[in-house]
Amino acid sequence: MHSSPLTPVFATLRLGLHVLMAALAAVVAVRALLPGAAHPLPVVLLTAAFLITYFAGACLARWPVAMPVWLGSLTLLWLGLVVAAPDAGYLAFGLFFLYLHLLPYPWNLAAVAAATGVAVVGFGLHRGWALAGVVGPVIGAAVAVGIGLGYQALFLESVERQRLIDELLSTRAVLAERERTAGKLAERERLAREIHDTVAQGLSSIQLLLHAVERAAPEHPALQQIRLARTTAAENLADTRGLITESAPAALDGQSLTQALARICKRAEAPGRTTRLVVEGVPQRLPMPIEAALVRITQGMVANVVQHARASRMRVTLTYTETDISLDIVDDGIGIAPDVLDRGSTGSFGLSAMRTRVEQQGGTSAVESEPGHTAVTVSFPIESDSSRTDQDDDIGRTPASRSEIASNSHAGKDRS
Repeated sequence: MHSSPLTPVFATLRLGLHVLMAALAAVVAVRALLPGAAHPLPVVLLTAAFLITYFAGACLARWPVAMPVWLGSLTLLWLGLVVAAPDAGYLAFGLFFLYLHLLPYPWNLAAVAAATGVAVVGFGLHRGWALAGVVGPVIGAAVAVGIGLGYQALFLESVERQRLIDELLSTRAVLAERERTAGKLAERERLAREIHDTVAQGLSSIQLLLHAVERAAPEHPALQQIRLARTTAAENLADTRGLITESAPAALDGQSLTQALARICKRAEAPGRTTRLVVEGVPQRLPMPIEAALVRITQGMVANVVQHARASRMRVTLTYTETDISLDIVDDGIGIAPDVLDRGSTGSFGLSAMRTRVEQQGGTSAVESEPGHTAVTVSFPIESDSSRTDQDDDIGRTPASRSEIASNSHAGKDRS
């Protein structure tokens, strides 16, 4: 039996073949039990074994390797029946379909011809030679070949139709994905225009105004803060333009990840607040999406500390291991409001954006906070660098424990 998915027409043909074989076998067994029949017990036993073997083929259909053995066993039982019972030749009609379906061309036709000859000889030996004993099996074989070829044509047409349907569904899915992509691109273009005409222009104006203040009041006591504000506006303008062009963060432009984080930490320093960047392990080049995510997360979390935490100390720890890269941002501020933490990703846009970035890159994140102790931790899996040497084992690369980091600096803030 063919193991491929069949249409209802094919299922009906299979059911018809099963009913035909069972009916023919029943005729052989019943005729063997009639008075005067020769070898009734052997015939009944062989018929029962033939039927059991035949229907066992339904269980063996999932193992194509076993099918030739099954077909050979069925043929041997049939040959035994032909020797013992004159009516066993009728079973050849069902065997014709099995030969045509399971054997390759031209062996299937050769098997049908051989089975036809055996049926003719069987009828002749048991009932004498007659024209009907020859014509009957030959016509049966011809009908079986015609039906088998028609079945094969229908099956091939069904396979081709299924292939076309699969291609149509695949094409429709591709078109739908392209439509979604086109919609996303159109929305990105709209947002890019809006950002360019609003945020980018505003930052550019702020930068120019601050630069004008620097030139107009070179001795102003807050000149250093004015320059820092101008530099920050310039970097944010570069970040905004990078978002418009979908480029990497400006902090990574021409710099390594550690250099970018060091620059972010330096910008966060202010009177009454110290910041520190700690790099543990052996730095290595990471995929750009992961480095960009780490920079964006650091920018967002550090900005939250500066704006909301009222922290006096902040520590950013970047830890490289063989299997992952971890970022810890801890401070000793007022802590994140409990209701913000309880609401999860919906409680703060900053925390929500961080979690989204982490999930997009297959990483994990955690936030713990109480007054005087807040830690934000993210981690991304990375591939081990085959270029590392055995020297790496001599370098202390074990990340500091969360309690140790917290003892140095923990923070809290109501981040939004």
